[in-house]
Formats: sequence, structure tokens, C-alpha cells
Amino acid sequence: MDISDRADVTQILKRASDGDDSAINRLMPLVYDELRALAESYLKQERPDHTLQATALVHEAYLRLIDQRDVEWQNRAHFFAVAAQAIRRILVDHARGHQRAKRGGDRQRVRLDEDMSLLEGSSLDLLALDEALGRLASLHERQARIVELRFFGGLSLKDMAAFLGVSPRTVDGDWSMARAWLRRELRQGSLP
Repeated sequence: MDISDRADVTQILKRASDGDDSAINRLMPLVYDELRALAESYLKQERPDHTLQATALVHEAYLRLIDQRDVEWQNRAHFFAVAAQAIRRILVDHARGHQRAKRGGDRQRVRLDEDMSLLEGSSLDLLALDEALGRLASLHERQARIVELRFFGGLSLKDMAAFLGVSPRTVDGDWSMARAWLRRELRQGSLP
């Protein structure tokens, strides 16, 4: 996405917040490719027989996003931060449904990208991550938000800093602390 598209996304989101329903129709072509790339990157890490497709994940996330009438969209980073939450909820809901279908069978495993690795060389239980993020949020909400934005939203340090209103250095420090905390929590809870 080039600079003009980023500015267009921000302007369209502001119009949508002001009640312009036609603005939402102009938004999808500008964000679709980025949302689809994000969805594909996470679905590549899913189990081989995963039934959720990238297109379905993007459409479900987008529907959840545009259905939020109470959101006052600030900018592109805010949109993708909320998209990260939607994608997280969809993947977790899907994992829970799959687990229920198996009646307590193996939990769904997701390998994290190397730059986001919490447990080097291992796969991660998405449900365990969701539970751990809930615990982290009760201790340090911003760190949990940063993990969510990075892992589920694919936001850069700069975009996260802009969205959260802190410096990139603060985000980097929080990201390091959150990864270390989650690594410890997930090892204690998910490894034999």
C-alpha cells in the first residue's frame, strides 16, 4: 500500500465515522490485499486439514469491522488494530469449534513467524495463547495489546507506536517483555 492509499484509508475511515455509508464501500478495495496477505500468513501456519480459507477469514473480519457503528475510526493503524482483534477472535472461535467437534481432542496448533516467536522451534496452542494474553492484559494491558497487534494484526513497531500514542522504543521494550512473559507462561502451561 503506497502513501496515497494510506491517506485515502484514513480519510475514508473518518467519513465512515461521520456516518457516510458509501465510504465503507470505497474502503474494501484499499485494504483487501493487505488483509488477505495477513490472513494467508496465519493460515499457512495452521494444521494441514484446516477448513477456514483466507478469503473467508478476510470477509468475516471485514464484516465484523464494518458492523461496528460505534467505532470512531482514527486512522489506518486504528483500523488494522481493530482488524487484529477481529482476526484473533475468528481464529480462536474457529479453534474452539474444532476442539468441541473433536470432544476434547488435540488442541489446534499454530506456528508463529520467526520474528514473533514465543517458543523457539515449537508450535503454539492458539487457545493457550488467548488465555495467556488475557492474563497478561490483567497485569499489563499495553503489552497484551502489542502482542495482539503484532501477532494477529501484523503491525510494525512504528504503526503500533502511532496507534498506542507511545514511542517506537516503548513498543519495542514492551514487545520484548511481553514475549518473555508469554514464553514463560506458555512453557509452564503447555509443555510436559
